[in-house]
Amino acid sequence: MTDQTRSESASAQARALRVAIVGAGPAGIYAADALMKSDADVSIDLFERMPAPFGLIRYGVAPDHPRIKGIVTALHKVLDKPNVRLLGNIDYGADITLEDLHSFYDAVIFSTGANADRALNIPGIDLDGSYGAADFVSWYDGHPDVPRTWPLEAEKVAVLGVGNVALDIARVLAKTGDELLPTEIPANVYEGLKANKAVEVHVFGRRGPAQAKFTPLELRELDHSPTIEVIVDPEDIDYDEGSEAARRNSKQVDMVANTLQDWAIRDVGSRPHKLFLHFFESPTEVLGEDGKVVGLRTERTQLDGTGNVKGTGKFNDWDVQSVYRAVGYLSQNIAKLPFDEQAGTVPNEAGRVIADDTAEGAARFMKGTYVTGWIKRGPVGLIGHTKGDANETVANLLEDASAFAEPANPAEDAIIEFLENKQVPYTTWQGWYRLDAHERSLGENEGRERVKVVERHDMLKASEPDKA
Repeated sequence: MTDQTRSESASAQARALRVAIVGAGPAGIYAADALMKSDADVSIDLFERMPAPFGLIRYGVAPDHPRIKGIVTALHKVLDKPNVRLLGNIDYGADITLEDLHSFYDAVIFSTGANADRALNIPGIDLDGSYGAADFVSWYDGHPDVPRTWPLEAEKVAVLGVGNVALDIARVLAKTGDELLPTEIPANVYEGLKANKAVEVHVFGRRGPAQAKFTPLELRELDHSPTIEVIVDPEDIDYDEGSEAARRNSKQVDMVANTLQDWAIRDVGSRPHKLFLHFFESPTEVLGEDGKVVGLRTERTQLDGTGNVKGTGKFNDWDVQSVYRAVGYLSQNIAKLPFDEQAGTVPNEAGRVIADDTAEGAARFMKGTYVTGWIKRGPVGLIGHTKGDANETVANLLEDASAFAEPANPAEDAIIEFLENKQVPYTTWQGWYRLDAHERSLGENEGRERVKVVERHDMLKASEPDKA
């Protein structure tokens, strides 16, 4: 061992392991928590593109789901700990690069999630009036980087997909603006929803009730609104051997099926907005006229015995003026990392990023580079499932720690000096407390818990310390 190697080794042992986490949503915060619960001496910086933390919880969960947003309380406790620091409003790839991060940290974990829509390749999907779920969710959740208005002229709307995101979209479209006003929605979203003309919302799934991906609680919540009549066609209640096995093997699947059966046999009530849940209808074409959506064509399907379906050759045309596809989210390419376009993930092995060049003699993994959450395994599962991802990734990171290269500038203040020299207007955890208090004060003025601030510059201003 050379004198320089000995010196570097002694230096590493004398200081905390420095870890950067890119993405301060649940996945990133769970990774920070796992690091702090280990026996390692760690110092963690969470980098977030938004001025505020919490990712999917703030910008991906419907505003009328306070129960899910309650997860923020647990995430808050993690960020309150002294050995984790939030650095917000920092755009990876623009404000800071992978090379920069490796010069300040022993290891980097990417937890950037998934915020784009998976494609649905059917004719007419690009017509005016055809939208992706992610874009609509970003609008009603007050994301700072999307337009402030949304076209809500359609009286009849189709939602493609039978997951919780599809339910969120259908519910928001079917509710009145006044029903959603008590939530944290900003003024522009309230005004848009108040003018919404939708009176019929049709949700389409290509398979049957036993294959729906709804959670039971989310499904039942549809029926709680005084303005929404949920309607299920009795002909759509059908099960084959594979479906019955799915019901026997999963309490959740059985609860969803039972709820749908109950709705199918009841009389249709008089609530003003109708929300139809259709099964065994596979979208084949978005119909257009003069470049705009005028309908949806589906092929009727039937079960094949295994829980899967096959086409029947019978087609139905539905009178709708807009279509929302909620067929899955997709992660976006991360600069300087390999990317699997089809899976929408960074190629990895238990969180270790696999190097592009895996030729004989080349390193199999990118040293000191890891992934967790949806960018690691794809956008499947509930928020809580990311804990297992984080634990696995962190365990491997700590196992690799003895082989990490010594960063050039591991001091905690080095990254701050770097950002300030570049004049990056970053936010902090203390800044979040100020923004949080500001949003709550806006809500208090209207008798609401909070009103979300939308404009990025307003978020930055509210996050700044008061000037004496």
